[in-house]
Amino acid sequence: MASFVHDFPFDPAYGRTLDELLRIPAPAPPEDFAAFWTARHGEARAVDTAPEVGPAEEERDGVRLHGVTFTSVGGVRLGGWLALPAGGPAEHGFVIGHGYGGRRATGPDVPLPLPRAAAILPCVRGMGSRGLLPGVPDEAAGHVLHGIGSRDTYVIGDCVADLWCAASALQELLPELAGPGRLGYLGESFGGGLGALALPWDERFAAAQLTVPTFGNHPLRLTLPCVGSGESVRAHHREHPGVTEVLAYFDAATAAARLERPTLVAAALFDPSVPPPGQFAVYNALPGHRELMVLRAGHFAYPRIVAESAELTARRERFFGRWLGGA
Repeated sequence: MASFVHDFPFDPAYGRTLDELLRIPAPAPPEDFAAFWTARHGEARAVDTAPEVGPAEEERDGVRLHGVTFTSVGGVRLGGWLALPAGGPAEHGFVIGHGYGGRRATGPDVPLPLPRAAAILPCVRGMGSRGLLPGVPDEAAGHVLHGIGSRDTYVIGDCVADLWCAASALQELLPELAGPGRLGYLGESFGGGLGALALPWDERFAAAQLTVPTFGNHPLRLTLPCVGSGESVRAHHREHPGVTEVLAYFDAATAAARLERPTLVAAALFDPSVPPPGQFAVYNALPGHRELMVLRAGHFAYPRIVAESAELTARRERFFGRWLGGA
């Protein structure tokens, strides 16, 4: 197991070895789990996203970055960025989720995993800098509890729908990327968990890469202290134990058990924000082609972070080159 000098009042490796992490299962789904998410997906696909693209804001790493807005479920208008190839048409498309905290106002990180690729990088509802919404907290501790009293009002379900609507907007803007199996998904932390929840139900995605995904194995997460959004959920659960019935519908590991598309997961052995047992539960549940890159740590600075980040970038490029490159 990974070990670092730190000042957290708990062990961010949670006493698990890699072998133990690779045996953590996904919780069983509620009986109507698939019906719930299929209905949510159908609602999102019926939205007229009416995307609008602004002028180019900058050009770097082989793409031009434009501001973009689109409509999601509930008539909510969201913003983000659209990355277009600097020269020539787009041959590949990506939807890219973000971590808790949203995206910087200075623009998203690129480059993309494949050349001649386009991407939409949405800010999901409540998250800055282009997804701010009145009444929805914009910081993780409050956001992760918004609407948690019911599966129908929980903000996490709406954020998943925001990703589906972002995919619709991208394919409307670039008809050459329309159709099933034409998109890839990238998501880290919060975006990784949302991706695991979103992808099983949407045939437009051919492959995905999830880095230190959150929301995996909620029953176990509720027993593990952390400094991320999970701690806010743990505190809420102590006062409202019935919330476990809602959380069961938003478990990324439970959803991953239905994700049959090729998926690359980067999971950490040590992570104070997203407990590694939950990350590995997502990977372990995947029934289709899966690849794992074990990181020494997540949400934590450590000596090999630059080298491991470069290795993950190379793995991501090879992975999407195999599963999306021929599209």
